Amino acid sequence: MTIRYLSKDYAVGPQLLPADVAHLKEKGFATLVCNRPDGEGSDQPAFEEIAAEAQKHGIQALHLPVVPGKITPADRDAFAALYAAAPKPVFGFCRTGNRAETLWADTRDRVQDDSGHCGTGGGRPQD
Repeated sequence: MTIRYLSKDYAVGPQLLPADVAHLKEKGFATLVCNRPDGEGSDQPAFEEIAAEAQKHGIQALHLPVVPGKITPADRDAFAALYAAAPKPVFGFCRTGNRAETLWADTRDRVQDDSGHCGTGGGRPQD
């Protein structure tokens, strides 16, 4: 399983399987955010399967499905609110991790960074 940290409190990766949830718990994640609509691919488990496994491990699982290449302002607003309220750290995933990363990058100026300050700079990750 690939885990790519974009900050101390947010990481992204590709599609999870229910069996991956225990590993994410061991890594300390408190929230999983699925950005993939159910039924997008034949190899994809339903979100409810992942959510059920997450519940067994005491992890919150949230579903914010977005269409690849068509992330809307409403999607960005929903992600910013979801991230602000979610227990940290958060692991975002979709088919490849790109949507999860894009939502983070596009809302970076609205969400608190690891130091408790809001990011700046046009929504792109800071170096």
